[in-house]
Amino acid sequence: MSINSAAYIALSGMMATQVQMSVASANISNAGTTGYTEKTAQQEAVVNGGVAAGTTITGISSSVDAFLLKSLIASGSDTGAAKTADNYLDQLQSLYGTTGSSDSSGTSLGNTIASFEAALSSLESSPNSASLKENAVGALDQVVSQLRETSAGIQQLRGNADRDIAKTVSDVNQQLELIGTLNTQIQQASAAGQSTADLVDQRNTALQAVASEMSVSYYTTSSGALQVYSKSGQALVDSSVHELSYTPASTVTSSTTYSATPPSGFSGITVNGIDITSQLGSGSLAELVTLRDTTLPDAQTQLDSLASQLASTLNAVSSQGTALPPPSTLTGSAEVTAGTALSATGTVRFAVADQSGNLVSYQDLDLSSYSTVGDLVSAINGISGLSASIDSNGHVVISSTDSSDGVAINEMSSSVGSSGEGLVQWLGLNDLVTGTSASDIAVRPDILDNSSLLGTSILDSSASPQTGAQVLSPGSSTIADDLYSAMIGDTKFSAVPGIGATTSSFADYAAAIVSSVATQASQATTTYNNKQALQSSLSSTMSSESGVNLDEETARLSTLQNQYSASAELLQVLNQMFSTLLTAVQSAVA
Repeated sequence: MSINSAAYIALSGMMATQVQMSVASANISNAGTTGYTEKTAQQEAVVNGGVAAGTTITGISSSVDAFLLKSLIASGSDTGAAKTADNYLDQLQSLYGTTGSSDSSGTSLGNTIASFEAALSSLESSPNSASLKENAVGALDQVVSQLRETSAGIQQLRGNADRDIAKTVSDVNQQLELIGTLNTQIQQASAAGQSTADLVDQRNTALQAVASEMSVSYYTTSSGALQVYSKSGQALVDSSVHELSYTPASTVTSSTTYSATPPSGFSGITVNGIDITSQLGSGSLAELVTLRDTTLPDAQTQLDSLASQLASTLNAVSSQGTALPPPSTLTGSAEVTAGTALSATGTVRFAVADQSGNLVSYQDLDLSSYSTVGDLVSAINGISGLSASIDSNGHVVISSTDSSDGVAINEMSSSVGSSGEGLVQWLGLNDLVTGTSASDIAVRPDILDNSSLLGTSILDSSASPQTGAQVLSPGSSTIADDLYSAMIGDTKFSAVPGIGATTSSFADYAAAIVSSVATQASQATTTYNNKQALQSSLSSTMSSESGVNLDEETARLSTLQNQYSASAELLQVLNQMFSTLLTAVQSAVA
């Protein structure tokens, strides 16, 4: 071997070692970089005509277990969904307040209802007490206000989820665009014979980011390009990038829903005009849709069940009573017209009484004699001292013609329609609360402003009462007793999502609602912790197989430095030999 050949071999070794040192240094400096994998420089011997001619670096690559990467990506989808569910259900649980060990502690619905029950219990002993009426009305207002606030909070969470869907779609699109850009760079680098390892790392990181938001499938083409598809098979990245499209709703209420077919309150998540909302699989984007369209509406349904049954039960009792002094006007809450059919039986008593509850006039009406609401209104108009009409909102209005007197009604044996409600309840003439759902339930405004209008008296139903006789008793506890009994007694609740059909008190049903949400939140936390642990385990396995081991890289760098020094010394020796040989040749010629 000539000195020149030996020098070239030493020089090529130095150059190859220098590249390997550079790779090792990059490994060390990027050890903490997310998605970075250990790089290795492939070194090969150069042989010319069967004679060793040095060494060269043929490429820089990293080794990633394809099966492990696929498992990690699938785990990312599940973890993304679990994290989103845990976050939102924790917020949902906080809307319901905290439970306490006694009726006076805690802020949950059950505790608030228990406070109302306690106020009614006190009212039973002194049903005409102004302060106790005020306490009862105030406690009821706390109950219905909490129902409204919780309902509003649920809808706010749905609105937040909808906006998060729009943001997540934007994030997914950014990662898809990055994958498309990296595909181009990888193909260009490969064609130029350059390393693509770092670019592939970046692309895998972007792919994992997409997978954490929605389920995807993928494969790498022979040209090195990565193609990505949604769970339903819609291309997200192929020869071009196909972005997701979504427009958030301007407002979100309990009536705002998603439908794959128009009309729909929420728009669909589309790719190339194709709606994939119901085909997202797992991931945070899919979970946000589930929360917005299923989980949170189910919570709203539970609240609505409580609110509607509470309104119906309280109004059924309050319709049997009247305030003392009696109100000069009663306005119904039901919407009717003069032509609305009246399918009713039994007798109802309408009376005019003075401020002390003494009878001014009255008449018992046989409801089977009237076929429409208009017929009934005309009959009421015929009672001395009363006027009746249907206002522009479709509500029956009954007033005393003398402003110093008031109106009192006893439902007696009246029964309207298949439900068998008394006439007063059917028309909503003496409701205690208004509204039919958790979003709009409220104490009747005039009672909230003036608690003396809380009807705890009952119009005398005895036969042929005499004018001037007291027909409204201030000392009767019947209505207060009935209200208390209705609250603590058994009420039938139909099955709703998360809670089966049951018979219980209102406080117990409220506790069941809170418990249902708490259970969901606890399960979501457990699921997230489990999914996160699995993903962490897979990440650790991936890191151990493809990540950077600082100790190994540091030792390798030290070895390479020694190799570089040895090659440099060899080259120096060869240079000295060549110089000595050149001097000898020059001397011989001279």
